[in-house]
Amino acid sequence: MKPIRKRSLLPFTRNVRDLVRRIPSGKVVSYGRIAALAGDGRQARQVAWILHATPESEGLPWHRVINSRGRISLPPSGGGREQSRRLRSEGVRVGPGGNVNLEKFEWRIRLASGRKPPLAERDLEKL
Repeated sequence: MKPIRKRSLLPFTRNVRDLVRRIPSGKVVSYGRIAALAGDGRQARQVAWILHATPESEGLPWHRVINSRGRISLPPSGGGREQSRRLRSEGVRVGPGGNVNLEKFEWRIRLASGRKPPLAERDLEKL
């Protein structure tokens, strides 16, 4: 599969991918939070689709994105085990049912500009 050229991506997709790349190792964030920061808080499912459609060769740390209840959404045989394994290797405690303690492991994004979502592309550069 050919890598997707960044210029050919829609702004929302580009923002999602840029944000996911910025999630630090050992931290998680929800699909909805990524959607809001990328410009449309109603597009949490679109974030999941973007992560699913991005080739592994892009190196996107997709495993750091979970649902808003602090759980891995993928079924065990559909990537959930791999997501859990990757998170654990980064020091994230994953409990039964794929639960993650958001109070301890959630990435709390601090914007240099002090702005609230949605973000403009120039704000993403400051993260």
